[in-house]
Amino acid sequence: MPVTRRTLLAAGSAGLLISQARAASTPGQQAENAPNPIASGNALRIAMPAFASNPFFPADGSGDNGIDMELAHGIAAALGVEPVFDRSAATFDDIVKQVSSGQADMAIGKLSRTLQRGRSIVYSRPYAMLRQGLIANRLNLARIAQGKPPEQIVRDFSGDLGVIEGSSFATYAATTFPHAQIRRLASWDLIIDAIRNGTIDMAYRDDFEIKKLMVDDPSMTVVARSITLTDKVDTIAIGVRPDNPHLAAFVDLYLDLARGQQVLNTDEIIARYRQGSKA
Repeated sequence: MPVTRRTLLAAGSAGLLISQARAASTPGQQAENAPNPIASGNALRIAMPAFASNPFFPADGSGDNGIDMELAHGIAAALGVEPVFDRSAATFDDIVKQVSSGQADMAIGKLSRTLQRGRSIVYSRPYAMLRQGLIANRLNLARIAQGKPPEQIVRDFSGDLGVIEGSSFATYAATTFPHAQIRRLASWDLIIDAIRNGTIDMAYRDDFEIKKLMVDDPSMTVVARSITLTDKVDTIAIGVRPDNPHLAAFVDLYLDLARGQQVLNTDEIIARYRQGSKA
């Protein structure tokens, strides 16, 4: 049979297909050539605050228990690398800065999603969804309300409102309570002390932390009242460095497949907190 140009082209195409099939059938070569979501070698660098936020994560040096610790170890194991924790951050905003600057691959630590933070990091899908809430000094609230139901005076609240410096609620406060006098304090403990002695009128945080406070110290119900903002949510997610979209996509995939798209709510987290408190 004479060799024509069409014959040569057909033979060449067949050879290319065979070559591609052989390459695809070699798992070792596939794994070797596959892109790696981790740009920093064999370790997943995770930023997490130094303080505790049970049941999400313990204080630095206090073990590996908690929802966020389990997430961190699970993602690292799925990637086949070791988790390395940076617990130097003093605030939630600090772990965002560590990720945006490239000091960490991701931030895991009850991290709320905000538009401001979203300008410098990539967020995963939420793995917890909480309501926003308030805790108010009862006497101060009664004085401000002057007989009106507290819910009616909340939106136009113009008293002293406590928030944790470097938290998402320090960001939310200006738009949610535009008339309030925002008092930024270094810790939740300082805010609760101020609520107890009446030096601030209300404090702003998620409803889980407020309910947890009542679990830890039932006597707070004598001096304080909690109010849940049913139309305001606080979504908790993982922050990923913006120059690594592959890692961000992998984290979403992990949340979908390994955790079954589970999104924890306040009641589930409180139940876990109660269980841990009894241990």
